[in-house]
Amino acid sequence: MQLLVSGSSSFDLSNKLNEPLTGRKWEYELFPISWEEYENHHGFIVSEQQIENRLLYGFYPEVLNNPGDEKEVLKQLVNSYLYRDILAYSDIRKPEVLEKLVQSLALQIGNEVSYNELAQIVGVDKNTISKYIDILQQEYVIFKLGSYSKNLRNEIKRNKKIYFYDNGVRNMVLGNFNSLDLRQDKGALWENFLISERKKQNIYKNSFAKMFFWRTKQQQEVDLVEEKEGILTGFEFKWNAKKNARLPKTFIEAYNANAEIIDKHNFREFVVIK
Repeated sequence: MQLLVSGSSSFDLSNKLNEPLTGRKWEYELFPISWEEYENHHGFIVSEQQIENRLLYGFYPEVLNNPGDEKEVLKQLVNSYLYRDILAYSDIRKPEVLEKLVQSLALQIGNEVSYNELAQIVGVDKNTISKYIDILQQEYVIFKLGSYSKNLRNEIKRNKKIYFYDNGVRNMVLGNFNSLDLRQDKGALWENFLISERKKQNIYKNSFAKMFFWRTKQQQEVDLVEEKEGILTGFEFKWNAKKNARLPKTFIEAYNANAEIIDKHNFREFVVIK
């Protein structure tokens, strides 16, 4: 007998499937719709015209299927999936702490996250912050990027960045759906979109690429570092890249790395891995 078992809650599935089933099961991760799937369905022109909406409202199927009602759909999604399910299937006892933490993480996209700082903001201890973040990651709300460091003594070694799997969820948490022209976080939205799409591609296509960010104590930074088959590539994300945009020379020389600038004119090559 072959069974296909699916569910929106990883906690629910893990609770129902008590046996390890080692060697008798295949596990698949299913994320919100990818850019590749979206473009294959709508075509290149329509997809390009919708890029701002996708940065604002994300890629959950119900959101895509209800144009004009995106905010209401996202409100229902966040209230049920983000809060009700997580609170029901984990042992989180303080919903107000979870809400404040998620909002704080949403404001820090693209920045390094300090658990000590989050603990002060939210009003709980560092261990509680770590536990809640792990639960949010298990439920596919957020994911972490670690820092890349091997050669240089002045590299940041243990810090992390946290991104949301879906821009729409992130924006609903903050209650902000202003157009890109009116936003100060346009760069953060663009970065979150690109990194989450790249993560989908790497997992769906079994690229076995490892993803990091890179920064030195002198504030030299690379948005995304990808290590694949011994080759290192650094990516810098710009909505409108300037002609002289470059990655830090220190990083390129230290690791003999490839370098790419990704902006709205060439992003399709980045979010669709051939």
